Amino acid sequence: MNPQNYAARTSYRPPASWYQRFNGIGVPIIAIGLAPRDAVTLEVRGRKSGKLRRLPILRTRYEGDDYLVALAGESQWVRNVRAGGGRAAIRRRRRRDVLLHEVAGEQRPAVIKAYLDAAHARSSERSAARQTKFYFGLEARPSLDEIQEIAGYYPVFRIEYEPATTR
Repeated sequence: MNPQNYAARTSYRPPASWYQRFNGIGVPIIAIGLAPRDAVTLEVRGRKSGKLRRLPILRTRYEGDDYLVALAGESQWVRNVRAGGGRAAIRRRRRRDVLLHEVAGEQRPAVIKAYLDAAHARSSERSAARQTKFYFGLEARPSLDEIQEIAGYYPVFRIEYEPATTR
């Protein structure tokens, strides 16, 4: 099965039905730590319903900080994070409150490149090339200049972890 094709240059790419069904399976698998190390569950309140929304997502490490890359562009979770002032939670074995800070456009390409480099480290070359093509519409191992051209379609958020509270 090919990854969700998010390569179209539109502001929002709705998830495929198979991906929506995967969320129901992926969230518990990630929560107990049976997924790749960079897989986490993002928890954010719906901007209209107020309900807690959970989705599996890959956390990307870049220059000592963690980031989230919105592969679907202006997706629902991105809209919810913005409406909630960046307040969310990250779950992997335990829940951590976070504040998500949107990264400026000129800083996005380097983080997206780190995301793609991580895909190459965790997958085969063929699989990573397919992910790069389907998610970003780029050929394998794109340059920063190539990523710069498409970075405006992919919101990126830096994760600021809230200090743990004692009970």
